Amino acid sequence: MIGIGVLVWRDRQLLLGSRINQQSENCWQFPGGHLEPGESITRCAQREVMEETGLKINALRHLGFIDKPFLVGQRQYITLLVSSDYESGEVQTREPDKCESWSWFDYRQLPSPLFEPITIFLSQQSGSPPFNSRQDDLYALHRASQVIAGT
Repeated sequence: MIGIGVLVWRDRQLLLGSRINQQSENCWQFPGGHLEPGESITRCAQREVMEETGLKINALRHLGFIDKPFLVGQRQYITLLVSSDYESGEVQTREPDKCESWSWFDYRQLPSPLFEPITIFLSQQSGSPPFNSRQDDLYALHRASQVIAGT
């Protein structure tokens, strides 16, 4: 299954939600979800952010992917990451059965524990030139990535 994770940036802060996990402790995640049949990655990212948080995003960028499958329930996922800029709206918890709340975090001080795909992605980036730390990776990668036309 293909999952989409969306980094939403506002003033060098990232939006993360406290994901409800019935089997273990809650963890922090980016907005995101499943890619629907026939749906583009950017449309999925915009739809999922709106459905989960009520926010509009723009300036979407392909950020990367998680090069390790992981399981949620009985489904195996490969996750594509999209980075975006906050456009408008007030954060709302629109799916309280999946996420307790949403909060903005300084990208240099991310909460823990993080959702497994985020941890995997950060470990893939860590130490890759010209990056020195996982936090620098995220913001530098966001700024360096080309905005997708029409977003």
